[in-house]
Amino acid sequence: MSLSKSEEELMNIIWKNGKAFMKDLLDAYPDPKPATTTVATLLKRMIDKGYVAYKSYGRSREYYALVRKQDYFSRQVRGLIKKFFNDSPSQFASFFTKETNLTKEELESLRALIDDQIKKK
Repeated sequence: MSLSKSEEELMNIIWKNGKAFMKDLLDAYPDPKPATTTVATLLKRMIDKGYVAYKSYGRSREYYALVRKQDYFSRQVRGLIKKFFNDSPSQFASFFTKETNLTKEELESLRALIDDQIKKK
């Protein structure tokens, strides 16, 4: 189950901070800041989805991620490839290199990354 755009925004704050209380989360938002109840609702949904947990300290809760950022985005990219590129990473790579207007230097950097991965296989 993936996160909504608002949940992803909040999740990024949690990933960046590692652990955070409600006040920390609210402070991390740019102005205009969302209402505390809005953030609480997002957190509840993210807890229900298994992305966030908390530790209680009296009446306060310290929230933390249950899913690593890299794991989440890796899953999202795999889903994108499956949904839009017939489950073909090479179709995705072809589209990506043609449609993103990469510079020659960026393409050479990508080639170096690919060559490095080939050596590791």
